[in-house]
Amino acid sequence: MAIRGAAADASAERIAHTRNRLVLEQARAVGLLGAAKNTRLSGRVPSELIEAAKKRAHVTSDTELLELALSRLAIEDDFGARLVGRKGSIPADIDLGV
Repeated sequence: MAIRGAAADASAERIAHTRNRLVLEQARAVGLLGAAKNTRLSGRVPSELIEAAKKRAHVTSDTELLELALSRLAIEDDFGARLVGRKGSIPADIDLGV
């Protein structure tokens, strides 16, 4: 069972790295990330939160974590809100052929 767990961990890590790369590429593509790092961000948060987020995102540095988290927030789409907003817009009596 340890082999299966290790394989699953490796798979989760590959998926996380791919997802992180794609998020950062999107942020770069819309001009949010570039060569200049010209702002310093500071704050106090629980160390458990930082460690849990790093573990989940498979990153090791605070800078990587902040860049990834801020990129995700900045490029997040509004699909969920748009989907919920469409509730009731399709007539109940429509034949969906299901």
